Amino acid sequence: MWFISALISVVSWGIADLFYKMGTDPKDKYSHLKIVIMVGLVMGIHGFGYMIFNKISYNPINIIRYIPVTSMYILSMTIGYMGLRYIELSISSPLGNSSGAVAALLTFIFLGETMNILQFAAVAIISVGMIILGFLERKENIIQGRLEDRSVDNKYTISTMAIVFPILYCIIDGIGTFADAFYLDRVLTEAEANLSYEFTFMIVGIIAFIYLAFVKKEFLSFGREKIKLYAAIFETLGQFFYVFAMAQNSIVTAPLVASYSIVSVILSRVFLKERLNKLQYTVIVVIMISIGILGME
Repeated sequence: MWFISALISVVSWGIADLFYKMGTDPKDKYSHLKIVIMVGLVMGIHGFGYMIFNKISYNPINIIRYIPVTSMYILSMTIGYMGLRYIELSISSPLGNSSGAVAALLTFIFLGETMNILQFAAVAIISVGMIILGFLERKENIIQGRLEDRSVDNKYTISTMAIVFPILYCIIDGIGTFADAFYLDRVLTEAEANLSYEFTFMIVGIIAFIYLAFVKKEFLSFGREKIKLYAAIFETLGQFFYVFAMAQNSIVTAPLVASYSIVSVILSRVFLKERLNKLQYTVIVVIMISIGILGME
């Protein structure tokens, strides 16, 4: 079941990425905080609903116990939201989600988890493939801009600062995923971890709302933020299944789920009218084959 759960996370987070990008306004410097608020709202509602429906007795102290993990996840995600103001989704997602390789390497070294040769090769292919996609996309943008004799639009400009965001996401999220594997194995159950994460995100969302409303006098209109709400719903769905997959097979789940950037790239082409060349399609096919290998045990 871990493989099915991981695949649901891959699809859900790929769709969430699309909505994140669609809901990001390059001119709105608080766009990332508005996304945090929406995600915190949905995760809070889901957390309380799940706890009540399943009659779970939850100890709030777990929020503090799980802070080393949630802080890494929420920080990396907020950085990722910021980066979407400056960089294409099809670049940001593959680069950022190379974090799966970071997590797999850390669990292999420090937690003693193992992979067979095929799975190890699949992890390597997925990780390298995602990086290649990012650089291919950068090259495409530069060439296209020259052919059209124009500067690439500001929100798609590939600057040093823009590239920093997905790189930071990759490192921080990779550390968070590694810590998650440790916690799910030795500290918290899947339900405790998921509820702790959702309640922490809810608290961060409330703090962000208070900051925008009372400090910056920037009021959030939920009616105008439907796309961010859709993103939050798919984010929460992916997180729910991700935790259970991580608890059962963390070393393989981490790089597999990180490959949701492939879904993001495909959706960005369909709905954002971006294009893929033959080499990019080839890399995607190879990565999809590698995902299938990860599910074979």
